[in-house]
Amino acid sequence: MARDMSDKDILKMEIEQLQKEAKNTREPVSKTAKELCEFVEAQSAEDPLIKGVPEDKNPFKEKGGCIIT
Repeated sequence: MARDMSDKDILKMEIEQLQKEAKNTREPVSKTAKELCEFVEAQSAEDPLIKGVPEDKNPFKEKGGCIIT
C-alpha cells in the first residue's frame, strides 16, 4: 500500500495518526497497573491456564491412540 503512495501522502497519514494518538487520554502507570492486577486476580479462578482443564472437558484430548503395527 505504501509503495503506491507519494511521500506527501505517507506524511499526511502519519500526521493524522499522531493527531489521533494525541487525543487519547493518558493514565499513570501506577493506576493502570493496580487495576490490571486486580482484574487478573479476580479472573484467575476461571482461567484455564492457571486452574487447568478437567480431562472430561478438554476439547484437545486425544480421542484414541495411534497403533503402529
